[in-house]
Amino acid sequence: MDVQPITPTELKRRLDEGEDLVLLDVREPEELDVCRIEGSTAIPMGELSVRHVELDPDRPTVCVCHHGVRSAHVAAALARLGFEQLYNLSGGVDRWAHEVDPGMSRY
Repeated sequence: MDVQPITPTELKRRLDEGEDLVLLDVREPEELDVCRIEGSTAIPMGELSVRHVELDPDRPTVCVCHHGVRSAHVAAALARLGFEQLYNLSGGVDRWAHEVDPGMSRY
């Protein structure tokens, strides 16, 4: 399966409906200190080659970064590793803050 884009609004709706999604935040620790989506799992992009085994390839996974570029690369890498239900958060956490959570800190 190809990586599917998902908008912040759609992601929020699916989370609110209780869908069992993994939110994989691939940003660096100092970025996570500024803001993060509640419930997300943090694995920096550079650690993915070792730490992908911590993820369940059978669960739908939404990859998240600042603007959606790094997370797109991570989602593609996970697809090559056999993950099938992959999404990339369009516009990243910055767009999430703008559209879903205006009180979230931004950088």
